[in-house]
Amino acid sequence: MELKFRVFGRIARPVAEVFEAVVNPDQLSQYFTTGGAQGRIEKGATVTWDFADFPGAFPVEVVDVIENSLIVLHWESNEGNGAMTEVTMRFTDCGGGVTLVEIGEAGWKENQAGLDASYGNCMGWSQMLCAMKMWVEHRIRMRDGFYK
Repeated sequence: MELKFRVFGRIARPVAEVFEAVVNPDQLSQYFTTGGAQGRIEKGATVTWDFADFPGAFPVEVVDVIENSLIVLHWESNEGNGAMTEVTMRFTDCGGGVTLVEIGEAGWKENQAGLDASYGNCMGWSQMLCAMKMWVEHRIRMRDGFYK
């Protein structure tokens, strides 16, 4: 059984605005990377994400970007074995200024550590979508103090 998941949500803003909220490190730092993001998400780049609740910057490899449509990332699994997972973000214009954001991740080892790591990331990406919706639609920083 392959360990993978997909989460999704709708954000009441045009796709270009929602996409920019992810690729722009200044915006990403407002609602997701509470310790800061360094580097714009562009194909071939390696950016860093830091989280106040999980100290230490994480390198994130940008595998592919299609403007206003797709982002594919690789980053180290938190299983503790150096394995990488693949994160795929899709952005779909639903019309009427609404964007569907889908985030999938896959690549964990099929063992208890992989299962635990995948559940943790599923929770994290679900929470990221909620925080992104609050930031993009209302400029509210929902994640501040969420885990501490």
